[in-house]
Amino acid sequence: MSRSQTTRAVDAMDCAAGLAPDGAIFAARARRPEFVDGAEACRVAVLTPADDLGLSPELRRAIARRAALSSGNARLIAGYPMPDDPALAALATGQAPATARDAALARHTDLIARRPGQSTPQDLTRLQQAGLSVPQIIAVSELLAFVCFEIRVAHGLALLEAAS
Repeated sequence: MSRSQTTRAVDAMDCAAGLAPDGAIFAARARRPEFVDGAEACRVAVLTPADDLGLSPELRRAIARRAALSSGNARLIAGYPMPDDPALAALATGQAPATARDAALARHTDLIARRPGQSTPQDLTRLQQAGLSVPQIIAVSELLAFVCFEIRVAHGLALLEAAS
């Protein structure tokens, strides 16, 4: 493998998996830059889209951090900074939020992160009843899908790192 294939910036997935920049797994990821770049582009798109649809980047990070709590991966959780806003901090740390909207988001986040097979159409209806629009629900779903993907990939990469 040439030096140019292994020279790349450390990304969020590397951090979450605890990959050593001079390690074999980091180098293996460098061989597929489309996957590395694609995952990072998805992360940016779900956390800070051009049109946030009224779901601020701070709210999105709080939801992502809450979902990441289910992984028990401290490095992954740390990749989502704690919000300054106390209400969003409650959401981000797994506490019961004060507003009906945030409580609905918390319930849905916990469900998707911990027991996705138990979700039903009624769960989406609850989000609508809490005041979220269909585009906002789709955006939250995309965000949660990405964080769940990140949890699984980081776990797999960490296992490979430990075995290398």
